[in-house]
Amino acid sequence: MRKACTILMLLVGACRDGYSASDLQLVTAYRAKELCSCLFVTGQSEEFCLRYTSEDPNVALPRIDRSRKTVSTAAFLLWGARARFDGPRTGCVLD
Repeated sequence: MRKACTILMLLVGACRDGYSASDLQLVTAYRAKELCSCLFVTGQSEEFCLRYTSEDPNVALPRIDRSRKTVSTAAFLLWGARARFDGPRTGCVLD
């Protein structure tokens, strides 16, 4: 029940007027960028990076593509983000 209430509050909060981006869009973008940086810039383990970038409640579900060096995240099928490793000088960037 607590988790359902939290999700409902996030959805309601995401629909407020006056914001250019929803809270869930910010969460997905943050997780994609930080997870990409953790994995491909600092070279940490996947287990460490998943814990390091998790939020509470954990709504931004990541998908890691090591061959393309990209991280995609999604929340509730409506919000999402993608970050890619751009090189050693620039690190990871959001697409």
